[in-house]
Amino acid sequence: MAITTEMIKQLRELTQAGVLDCKKALEQNDGDFEKATEYLKQKGLASAAKKADRAAVDGRVEAYIHPGDKLAALVEINCETDFVALTETFRSFCHDVAMQVAATAPRWVSREDVSPAELAELKAEYAQQAADENKPANIVERIVEGKLAKFFGETCLLEQAYIKDDSKTVQQLLTEMIAKLGENIKIARFARFQITN
Repeated sequence: MAITTEMIKQLRELTQAGVLDCKKALEQNDGDFEKATEYLKQKGLASAAKKADRAAVDGRVEAYIHPGDKLAALVEINCETDFVALTETFRSFCHDVAMQVAATAPRWVSREDVSPAELAELKAEYAQQAADENKPANIVERIVEGKLAKFFGETCLLEQAYIKDDSKTVQQLLTEMIAKLGENIKIARFARFQITN
């Protein structure tokens, strides 16, 4: 199938990928837009993984204040250059992450931030709960792993379901942003403030 300029333009508008990448994706998938889109997505995820160890030394601090002025969040998100830090796409991502923090009140950015002592305490507590329910020893470990996964999904920002699209996690959103902007991006830290009555 002949790939036209119009087809490349449509795929580019749909995916925000580069012109040459769109052309190659269409050529390799015989002009099938759905397959070409999936191809570009996979390519973006692979390139995002390669960028993960690059230094993210620029970025921005973003604030979100919920209507009513009783709930707010601040996030520090780093990228590699000020060029990306100033883009509307990056700013919008930072705003969405700040809104996520305000809405879901995570305790840590990632599971690696949970202290080993707290993790050991949780494991012991979950194992005791399973033992109290007379669960077989070979099942206890799986129960503990399941409860820990649920705990991380609720308390670690990167593992939470994204509030604007719960079919993906914040980590998946972050990976998509890295692929889209072409730089390593890291959520460094956050703070959440709330006035309670």
